[in-house]
Amino acid sequence: MENHLQRIREKCQTLLWGSECTPTDSSKGGALCALRIVYAVFRDLAAGQLTLRAMSLVYTTLLSLVPLLAVSFSVLKGFGVHNQIEPMLLNLLTPLGDKGIEISQTIIGFVENMRVGVLGTVGLALLLYAVISLIQKIERSFNFIWRVDKARPFAQRFSDYLSVILIGPVLVFSALGATASVMNTSLVQSLVAIQPFGYLVSFGVKMVPYVLVIAAFAFVYSFIPNTRVRLSSALIGAVVAGVLWQSVGWGFASFVVSSASYTAIYSGFAILILFMIWLYLAWLILLIGASIAFYHQHGEYLISRKRELHLSPRQREQLALLAMYHIGAQHLAGDTPWAAEALATRLRVPQGALQRILDTLEKAGLLSPDHTEPPAYLPAQALENISLYRILKTVRRAEEEGFLGPWKIQRENTVEGLLAEIENAVSQILEERSLRHLLAAGEVGKHTATEGLKPLE
Repeated sequence: MENHLQRIREKCQTLLWGSECTPTDSSKGGALCALRIVYAVFRDLAAGQLTLRAMSLVYTTLLSLVPLLAVSFSVLKGFGVHNQIEPMLLNLLTPLGDKGIEISQTIIGFVENMRVGVLGTVGLALLLYAVISLIQKIERSFNFIWRVDKARPFAQRFSDYLSVILIGPVLVFSALGATASVMNTSLVQSLVAIQPFGYLVSFGVKMVPYVLVIAAFAFVYSFIPNTRVRLSSALIGAVVAGVLWQSVGWGFASFVVSSASYTAIYSGFAILILFMIWLYLAWLILLIGASIAFYHQHGEYLISRKRELHLSPRQREQLALLAMYHIGAQHLAGDTPWAAEALATRLRVPQGALQRILDTLEKAGLLSPDHTEPPAYLPAQALENISLYRILKTVRRAEEEGFLGPWKIQRENTVEGLLAEIENAVSQILEERSLRHLLAAGEVGKHTATEGLKPLE
């Protein structure tokens, strides 16, 4: 029985990982990549980071929900639509049933009783900090999913966050008001009386909540991560997350109806516990959708069964030489410099793996990023001054700083002599050869740089 299960497992692994796939391919390869995306999302869930970050966001939400609504309330009050906050909050808490009504009334009561003028300068600063900290934690969670190590600059972060806090509520309620105004026009009312247009309008009205949820998710997936997100990938993640949101909402509503035992055990705390569970599920669904959007855009991460692709020393050296070759060739031809994402696609490697190599070469003074966003890379020196030996030495000695440097390892003369011979041999072969020599050996401007080289696996 165990051997039979092992053979089935091996066949499934061969079927799933035995061939290449492209997420944007509509043929068999697209279906295979869809299966790999499902596998990757469940793998990330099993690793625990997504669930841990969802729980962290629940805690931050509890601290900043009232200040966030208070700021939105103050902004919307200037437009005379502040009374729409409670229906929106009720819609979000619909799966909680009657308990959702009680919670929303309590929260709105807190918001209405908050007097910003009484808080003073320090109190107002703490209120804004609580709101900004929630968005900042969301950005960090999304950056983790998108393998982005660099956060936004402080000035950009401040302006972007204020845009979300101040302009976001106005746009949402403007869209809702525009939808209601269109539905009340005489043209739409006359169409409702004509079949089958009446059924179509009724169906469209029922679909409005789904469309708004998907649009909100797509905006979050496009705006929050500190990287460029394709609209198609954001929409794919938003559609899946929107369907999950509605499905899980129905299931959770059924659970709340039959949760009399929780009320008997936790008494008055049952409402808070159910509210926290729903917040956790909501954040987890949002992060799952972001993960789907990431894997759809970066199909190169679907070549491995592991979340992070760990390159061997040979692969790092190969990738460094390939990156310097392509960047140097582009610079020599006077073409548009390579950005990390485009170059990763060209080399068919995950962007995160390539970005670490590019950062290492940049710190060594071999590459220089330009001032675009995201940055493109140029050779930091003249091509004839960049030796191939220096490129390899930079990559081989990267990340040696620390408590276990080579100078702290117990030395053995025989081993040290062998390592010195290897280093001298490599130096003698490559020291006199520069990046310009490597470019001259190939055909600059033609895509022949990787011929005969085995792709990184």
